[in-house]
Amino acid sequence: MVEFTHIQYDKAQMADISGKGDVVREAVAAGKIYLRPATLTAIREGAVVKGNVLATARVAATLSVKNTPALIPMCHAIAISAIAVDFFNGDGYIEASVRVKSTGKTGVEMEALMGVSVALLTIWDMVKSAEKDEHGQYPVTRIEGIRVIEKRKG
Repeated sequence: MVEFTHIQYDKAQMADISGKGDVVREAVAAGKIYLRPATLTAIREGAVVKGNVLATARVAATLSVKNTPALIPMCHAIAISAIAVDFFNGDGYIEASVRVKSTGKTGVEMEALMGVSVALLTIWDMVKSAEKDEHGQYPVTRIEGIRVIEKRKG
């Protein structure tokens, strides 16, 4: 039987931001999904069975940014004033970039990270049938490098 060390959870709480003033805040996050060359071609040519991959991923990213506090427990609900989702073709991958802007008491980097993560997961979901090998595995497909590129306030 495995024994677990007791962790005191009752001290977890949201940060108190009530004393902060409202400031314009912006964050950009990015990440990559690596795919087979044939899958990348199908995405570019609009030939994916499930539909327009990048348009769907853009909508998914936008929805996830707006719903970040519903999934990350200590994340504050904030008013989002702008979301921009972009995709860039690389050598064997697609890079997603999400820019989020708000005016408030706390940053928007978690929202940007959530947007990128869900955009990349949506791409994977839409092309997974083309990415599987003969054993049902994903030898090429991977998501990497999800990170905050830039964070600004003021």
